[in-house]
Amino acid sequence: MSLAHLHWPFFEPRHREFAAALDAWAATEVRDRHGDDVDAMCRTLVRQLGAAGWLRHAVALTERDTLDTRQLCLTREVLARHNGLADFAFAMQGLGSGPLSLAGTTVQRERWLPRVARGELITAFALSEPEAGSDVAAMQCAARIEGDTAVIDGEKTWISNGGIADVYVVFCRTGEAPGSRGISAFVVEAGTPGFEIAERIEVIAPHPLARLRFTNCRVPLGHRIGAAGEGFKIAMRTLDVFRTSVAAAALGFARRAMEEGLARAKARPMFGQQLADFQLTQAKLAQMALTIDSAALLTYRAAWERDQGMNVTRAAAMAKLAATEGAQQVIDAAVQLFGGLGVTRGQVVEQLYREIRSLRIYEGATEVQQLIIGRDLLKNP
Repeated sequence: MSLAHLHWPFFEPRHREFAAALDAWAATEVRDRHGDDVDAMCRTLVRQLGAAGWLRHAVALTERDTLDTRQLCLTREVLARHNGLADFAFAMQGLGSGPLSLAGTTVQRERWLPRVARGELITAFALSEPEAGSDVAAMQCAARIEGDTAVIDGEKTWISNGGIADVYVVFCRTGEAPGSRGISAFVVEAGTPGFEIAERIEVIAPHPLARLRFTNCRVPLGHRIGAAGEGFKIAMRTLDVFRTSVAAAALGFARRAMEEGLARAKARPMFGQQLADFQLTQAKLAQMALTIDSAALLTYRAAWERDQGMNVTRAAAMAKLAATEGAQQVIDAAVQLFGGLGVTRGQVVEQLYREIRSLRIYEGATEVQQLIIGRDLLKNP
């Protein structure tokens, strides 16, 4: 993998060393590994990532630790280029434990985060509902407080790692105030009475996904993350960190598509010459490269700004929008270069075509990112 972009001023020497080491590891340990049992594969990848020490960078073990956004993004970019499911496994360990990393107490961190970092505990981030996806404030899943216990009733859906996670961070309406100010976050462990996997959901790029159901599910009040009513704020802080990393994953997919497309163009004979000799092909490759570099600049600007303590709501939205939409275009162009072979199941570009599509939806669809950017511009021209 070319790491030339790591010489941009956004990065420090430690970032370059980290990315090179991860790239070398991924090339031998996870590149293009797939299996029929996606649940088992995800568990294996989490264990591998934990044992090799990479998951340590997805969590903040103590209150003094901070999440290095550039390192998160580099990890996702490198892993996505080698194996989409490896990127998913890493990302969900970070996103699922993100509220604990950002707002957990010392006791909560010590109980769960070291095992997350070692790959011994799989996490999930349970925010979306059947009628509350992009509009988080419309959620209906509720928790009532009875003494030192929170009693949860309701459903969550589109939950990644649903069905294999050991720990779920569940966002519930607790009613301290109207709308988003009346939501709290709770840790619910798999196997808790009243908590069940209502349905497993299959999608075009297979990964563990489920609908969750809570019926009189009782969890200790000590499992609440942050203060009552702070759940929405914690969720948005978590998404601000990991939204930029979604852009980085899209970059990884796009770079792999560019690599495959270049190789195909150089090797495919056509009309007495190579596909790469045609000006139309060169123009297509040029546009792919331009799209990737443009998205990378936005992505690592947002990551750098967050690491400097700046507000990145607009920058992260721009990065996610540009990188995911751009990666879709790059991958589509790579499929076109392959011709009929490009839509054959098992081809790398065919897999990338399926994997990129969901990134334009989850953690805020493209249209939501446009709203975020537009509203922020009106407030802060």
